[in-house]
Amino acid sequence: MSSVAASLDHLGVAGRDLAALAAAYERLGFTLTPLARHSGRRTPEGPIEPFATGNRCVMLREGYLELIAILDPARYSDMRAALERGAGLYIIALGMDDEAANLARLRRAGIDLPGAAYLERPVDDADPRSPIARFARLPLPDAPEGKLQLVRHFTPEAIWQTRFLDHANRAEALAEVILAVESPAEAGARFSRLAGLPLVPDPAGGLRLDLARGAVRLLPPESLPRVLPGITVPSLPFIAGMALRTADRGAAIRRRLAERGVPHREHDDAVMVAAEACGGASLLFR
Repeated sequence: MSSVAASLDHLGVAGRDLAALAAAYERLGFTLTPLARHSGRRTPEGPIEPFATGNRCVMLREGYLELIAILDPARYSDMRAALERGAGLYIIALGMDDEAANLARLRRAGIDLPGAAYLERPVDDADPRSPIARFARLPLPDAPEGKLQLVRHFTPEAIWQTRFLDHANRAEALAEVILAVESPAEAGARFSRLAGLPLVPDPAGGLRLDLARGAVRLLPPESLPRVLPGITVPSLPFIAGMALRTADRGAAIRRRLAERGVPHREHDDAVMVAAEACGGASLLFR
């Protein structure tokens, strides 16, 4: 077991209309998991209760994307403030395999955490026999970039089912999340403390957190066009986009985008899909 982050586990794209968000990703050629509603404990000792949010996910062979929205406004959610800023990338979750060891490390680093937060959800709300996916989370308090957290999967077999892993666009791995930040050093210190890992210089400028699987890129706004050309930065910090690795060097996604008239552009070795076609999050296919 380890007390450092191991992977870029998943990214969460927040929207106001989950059905519309899901339709946008299906148009891009993704297979989505069924609708699932969240429940969990607000405090480490609290009871399990239904939360306001629900999701549908893009399960990749390495990592995944979570499409998330508020489905029951009367219930608890910490996502409302994020939606006030606008739809788009909201969650950056790094994978861990030992919440107790990572909690102890974070506390030694001066991060005040009451304990691990626990979350669960069925894989399919409509199926009474659906397996339950269970997670432990260590959220970084008050991170200006968004909801930054470590996550441990207790039931990976529940969500990484074979039927969810094949996509018409041949996407297979979550490779990067790309942020524009005022001070890469300041933001990088937060990510480094969360992960328990050092930063390295990013070739585009700024800093980079390399994990065993996946990476976090922290760029000053003037460097962002080198990676995501044409992006307007609404405010800082800004989780600007993400990169996925494909199994066919992007051939299938290029065909699909052309056939369906989805706004996109070529950039270096990737095809970039405009944020308006991805729920507010620019998407690179490599």
